[in-house]
Amino acid sequence: MFFLRKSRLEQLPVTMSGVRMGERALQIGIDDPSLAGAIAAKVGLSGHAAIAVSNERTAAKARAAAATAGALVDVHVTPLDSLPFPRDSFDAIVLHAAAGALPSLADAAGAAMLREGHRVLRTGGRIVILEGNARRGIGTWFRARQQPPHPRAAVDALSAAGFRAARQLAERDGYRFSEGLK
Repeated sequence: MFFLRKSRLEQLPVTMSGVRMGERALQIGIDDPSLAGAIAAKVGLSGHAAIAVSNERTAAKARAAAATAGALVDVHVTPLDSLPFPRDSFDAIVLHAAAGALPSLADAAGAAMLREGHRVLRTGGRIVILEGNARRGIGTWFRARQQPPHPRAAVDALSAAGFRAARQLAERDGYRFSEGLK
């Protein structure tokens, strides 16, 4: 039973990302390398997967996860507020903000990162933010206590960066999913 539950938990963020076969998908930052590999594999051979990270250590984890998932991924080490992609390059962006490795969406660096995401996203494209949420259960006693971001913080940041129809999609299994459209 535990293995079924774990498998379902691993699939939830991949499903909620909304990435589909044949799309051009960008992931910004990675919290869980296996999750990043699974999302990259969703585009298949007919799509294009890219991951932008801020340091080489994280890039090595992303490359290893992509190889494990059998995905072809372009991994770029770059400042996240100046992405090396032309305007309108991607159909979907997944922003991994669960572990706090990215700048806060409420500060200037986070706002610049979202504006840059808006630039590289095609018109009609979508961005999904995966945030950590307050977990419940016995596991919380063994983890460092960390205050989750305000539930509307991602939605407000997306709206401020120019995304339309920004909304929170769900809170489930330790994740909060927010979405915006260009």
